[in-house]
Amino acid sequence: MERLQKLISAAGLMSRRAAEDCIAAGRVVVNGRTAALGDRADPDTDTILVDGKALPRAERKVYIMLNKPRGYVTTLHDEKGRKNVTQLLDGLDVRVYPVGRLDMDSEGLLLLTNDGDFAEHLAHPSHEVDKCYHAWVRGEGLLEKLDALRAPMVLDGYALRPAQVELLRQSEGGGVLAVTIHEGRNRQVRRMCEQAGLTVTRLRRVREGSLSLGELRCGRWRFLTKEELERLWR
Repeated sequence: MERLQKLISAAGLMSRRAAEDCIAAGRVVVNGRTAALGDRADPDTDTILVDGKALPRAERKVYIMLNKPRGYVTTLHDEKGRKNVTQLLDGLDVRVYPVGRLDMDSEGLLLLTNDGDFAEHLAHPSHEVDKCYHAWVRGEGLLEKLDALRAPMVLDGYALRPAQVELLRQSEGGGVLAVTIHEGRNRQVRRMCEQAGLTVTRLRRVREGSLSLGELRCGRWRFLTKEELERLWR
C-alpha cells in the first residue's frame, strides 16, 4: 500500500505536490469513494480514478536535461495557450514534468522527470541545490553595484542567502554576470538585479547542483547519465 500522491506521481501524471492538490480538490476516486489526503491504495487490487480516468501503470523512470529556449513556459497547463517545454521533447514516449521552473523569457538548463521522489529531493530547501545563471545586464556603475548583489537581500519578506556574483564581461553600459543563488524564488535573479539598479536583458541557467549545461544546443534535450544522477541524489 502506498500513499495516493506517490502512486499518481509514479504513474507520470504530475508531480507529487500537484497530486496532493488534485486529491484535496476531490478529483481522485478509489473503489468508488472520493479519496482524501493521507489515503493509501494498492494499484494492483484497487481501482484508482483521476479525473474519471483509470490511473495508468507506473512508467519507467526517466531523467532529462533540456536547454530551454526563450518563449516557452514550464507550466504544462497554460491558460493562455502558450508553447510549453514538453513540446520540445521529440521522440520521448513517456510523460514528464519540469523540476522547478524557468520563466518564459529565461533560457538554459531545465530538468524534467516522471520521478516524484527525485523532483522533491531537488526542490527541497534542505538539500541546498545551488543554481548558477549567466545574466546579461544593463546599468551604469556596474562594478559598484556588484557589492549590492553580493549583500544579503530580502524578497517578499524572505531573507535570501548572499549570492555569489562574478563579472564575466564588462561592456559600455552593462556586462555579463555569473550569479549563483541558493533558493530559487520567483524570478529571483531578475528581481535581485532590479534591487541593485540593474536591468536583465537575457538570463540563462547554466548549472544546477553538480549538473552543467555544457555543449547541449538550445532547444535540444538528452537523458542524464547514471553518474550525473548519483551526484544529484548525493
